[in-house]
Amino acid sequence: MKIAIFGQFYHKNLVDPINTLLSELQHKSISFLIEKHFFTALEKHQVIEMDSTDFKTFESLDASFDLLISIGGDGTILRAITKVRDLAIPIVGINTGRLGFLATIQKNNIKKALNDIIEGNYRISERSLLTITTYPENKDLLDFNIALNEIAVSRKNTTSMITVETSLNGEYLTSYWADGLIISTPTGSTGYSLSCGGPVIMPETGSFTLTPIAPHNLNARPLVIPETTEIKLKVSGREDNYLLSLDSRIATLDNNSTLIIKKADYKIKMIELIDESFLHTLRKKLLWGEDKRN
Repeated sequence: MKIAIFGQFYHKNLVDPINTLLSELQHKSISFLIEKHFFTALEKHQVIEMDSTDFKTFESLDASFDLLISIGGDGTILRAITKVRDLAIPIVGINTGRLGFLATIQKNNIKKALNDIIEGNYRISERSLLTITTYPENKDLLDFNIALNEIAVSRKNTTSMITVETSLNGEYLTSYWADGLIISTPTGSTGYSLSCGGPVIMPETGSFTLTPIAPHNLNARPLVIPETTEIKLKVSGREDNYLLSLDSRIATLDNNSTLIIKKADYKIKMIELIDESFLHTLRKKLLWGEDKRN
């Protein structure tokens, strides 16, 4: 087995988890490489307790890797997909952040989780992705125009709302007067979309959600659409440009640019341990069932 280890930056919360993980991997004689920039941050802060001179690093992944382990929060996993891309390498996350809908391995459960993964005691959950094309072409999106959670348009440098003209499969739907609009995957339904009133959607559901951000017309409500739908957006407002975000990556677009959003032609593979499930995560993270009347 060949494992890639990915993190975004140093934080005191990852000191114990990274050392527990590396110690277990070395003890089991499992080949692993640490993402180069993450390794540099760990060395700078003298995080790694073992001799790091023989550790190998990577800048990009290839098909020889069997697994990517993300250390951080859900945002780290969203960054990790820019490394995995269409290589179909399964991803699992050790949660050193806060909520952790995607990064489900807790810091006190690393050894057991790693043993389960090595022994094959897990499921693969395939997650749909969104892809975007802009007209005219935007150079900031050329490298990676894919999102696992959501694609959102929002106002920039103004308190005025924007207008988001929206069409589905070539048919005009409506023009949202709002602070913005979120196009969410089922994976992203527990993120930005949820905080704006969108529904929670099971990962296996073949659908996307349109969720307006603070709409001026109060009868505008989230809309669930088939994942086969092609979404066309055209944004206008008082400012000359607006923000486009793909998960945590942001670009600035000019008003009246045309955006075409649709399902990507590949999926991301997430590892689910046998004693974990999406419903279990909902109960744990959203405190469902905590009411004493249950």
